[in-house]
Amino acid sequence: MARNAPVIIAVDGRSGAGKSTLALELATELRRHRPVSLFHLEDLYPGWDGLTEGIARYVRDVLEPLGWGEDARWTAWDWAAGTDGERRTTAAAPVVVVEGVGAACAAARGALDGVVWVEVGDDERRNRALARDGATYAPHWERWAAQEDAWLATDPVPAAADVVVRNAADGRAPGDTLRALLALPRLQAALRPEIEQAAAPALLSRAVDLPATVSAPSLFAELYGGSEHAALLDSSNAGAADPGGRNRFSILADASGEAGARAEHRDGTTLLTTGCAVARVPGPFFDWLDREWGRPRLRAPEALEAGFALGWIGWLGYELKRETGGSDISAASPAGTPDAALIHAGRGVVLDHVRGTAWLLALDAPDAGDWLDAARSAVLRLARGGAGGPGVARAAGRTAAEGVATGGVAAEGVAAGGVAAGGPAADDGVPAPVFACADRRTAYLDKVRAAQAEIHEGNSYEVCLTTALRASVPGPALDPWRVYLRLRLRNPAPFANYLRFGATAVAGTSPERFLRIGADGWMRAEPIKGTRRRSADPAEDRRLRADLASSPKDRAENVMIVDLLRNDLVRSADPDTLSVPRLCHVESYATVHQLVSTIDARLRPDASRAEAVASAFPAGSMTGAPKISTMRILDALEDGRARGPYSGAVGYFSHTGASDLSVVIRTLVMERSETGWLLTLGVGGAVTADSVPEDEWDEVAAKAHGVLSALGSRFPDA
Repeated sequence: MARNAPVIIAVDGRSGAGKSTLALELATELRRHRPVSLFHLEDLYPGWDGLTEGIARYVRDVLEPLGWGEDARWTAWDWAAGTDGERRTTAAAPVVVVEGVGAACAAARGALDGVVWVEVGDDERRNRALARDGATYAPHWERWAAQEDAWLATDPVPAAADVVVRNAADGRAPGDTLRALLALPRLQAALRPEIEQAAAPALLSRAVDLPATVSAPSLFAELYGGSEHAALLDSSNAGAADPGGRNRFSILADASGEAGARAEHRDGTTLLTTGCAVARVPGPFFDWLDREWGRPRLRAPEALEAGFALGWIGWLGYELKRETGGSDISAASPAGTPDAALIHAGRGVVLDHVRGTAWLLALDAPDAGDWLDAARSAVLRLARGGAGGPGVARAAGRTAAEGVATGGVAAEGVAAGGVAAGGPAADDGVPAPVFACADRRTAYLDKVRAAQAEIHEGNSYEVCLTTALRASVPGPALDPWRVYLRLRLRNPAPFANYLRFGATAVAGTSPERFLRIGADGWMRAEPIKGTRRRSADPAEDRRLRADLASSPKDRAENVMIVDLLRNDLVRSADPDTLSVPRLCHVESYATVHQLVSTIDARLRPDASRAEAVASAFPAGSMTGAPKISTMRILDALEDGRARGPYSGAVGYFSHTGASDLSVVIRTLVMERSETGWLLTLGVGGAVTADSVPEDEWDEVAAKAHGVLSALGSRFPDA
């Protein structure tokens, strides 16, 4: 192809899908920054039986010369006379939009830089086409439709399209299509003006007083109870000791609004949904993340001290290790979840629990003002004691005053540091799920010994061996939101989270920060290694805490991961800024004591923020050390079983350039199917040379206790 050849975007779809209008409006928008030519295939088809010949003429007479950077001169069809008509010219403008049935045919795709397929139901297409060209088109509809059927039977264009648009003819398709096209790697250079314009959004904000009676869950239920794709990053351990400032902010958002979007990464492709358009973006996930988030795009209001000021929220699954040095075991995720799932929050709420402020944020858009008004009204309504959405307090079996609405810890048991009472967790008659473990006790002990053999051979220093608990809940009885509220009540944590992505919900109460990157470039990792279950007896609880603090094995596990993370961070950091301000510090949560360390470093000015995340992913506390060789050992020991979201990361990537991600532990993944729900809970522990296999199994049970007890479930029999 010639160096000065135009960028060619094809808009294809069956008759009546609205291609012509979409292509015209798309070309009009693109002309804001450069000349654009627009070509319609209907001007070229030689009659009502001419689809195949028309496609051949289009490829030969239009695309071939344009590919050489030359104007295309072609013969139009005179529909009135039924013969070839006048000669016309399509200029080789910087961008050419071609539109019509067959515009993205197989013979053309090698010359195209972007393919848009417009999808509309058959009845609706026919009605639209006949309403537009009824007298002319009606006698020929069936014969033309038969040609389309025959063509698509051998040339599945929709499956090859870069962008699929479901065109409701409501005016949204052009804007959604353009936003989807901006994500395609092949169009990054050509659409640079549009990309830069989209990368500099204006932020609207309002600060509202936040009474102590308004919790993150109550406001989430009020604002997003009906949202299909929504996220709550919930600092639910407010009031606890907080040396790292982890309990201060909660974030609530969904994917709605004109600036909303969502992304799912599977098998090397990111599916980006923006309104009615879905873009297929090939390539590694972290490359996509770098383009979407790699540089700061806006400044947060000075009074907003949180790093988040809108952006992407969601999870990164463990299987993304294939992009960061781990092997690709080619196993489907055990619950069918994507390798990564994120929503783009074009509007959302940040709750500052220390200052008592609700920050209402929206990217400037026609619907932003109305949403800000509605969100403010929701906060004020809850402050006056209004309804907090479906099931906010009822789901936990207590009133709002007993711990849920305040965002604090339940008054019973856990507030004093003890373990919450056992027994059925549900109050709605749903039986407690019965879990089975992927590994029987004897098999897990054998795997611990196999990991120790790898350590003795010098292939690893520490192996973070995991297993999975699974349960099936038939029918629609399970309510993931109620499940999350019970988890939150039993296990308050600084990185609690509830993520709803269509048929999948993720509910977690993680205490562990994976990686924070501030807008100023300062990075912090806070790995956890070393666990003791809490005791309801204060004296025994103190003994367990002291035992953890003095344990050579647990301290050795933690120090090895600290060393690994220092190496991960320094790849993107100024080495002179690397420090470990806290080493092997004991922190206590509702059900466990944990050994926590802190590693800080500052990002180099020329370093990519997305690469910094990738360099540390997955968290060393969930792999062991050295990371790459140990991940290969784990692939074999865990029987090629993909971990899914477990062991990955949950958090945000803000347009300020900031990010805060927690490690996915103490987390239940819930997937809905036609027959019911599949629940998956990942658990595990670090194996070292001096591990006692039986103790490692006991640690697995201890780590599962918090989630299982909230469900009224028990750890499976050995």
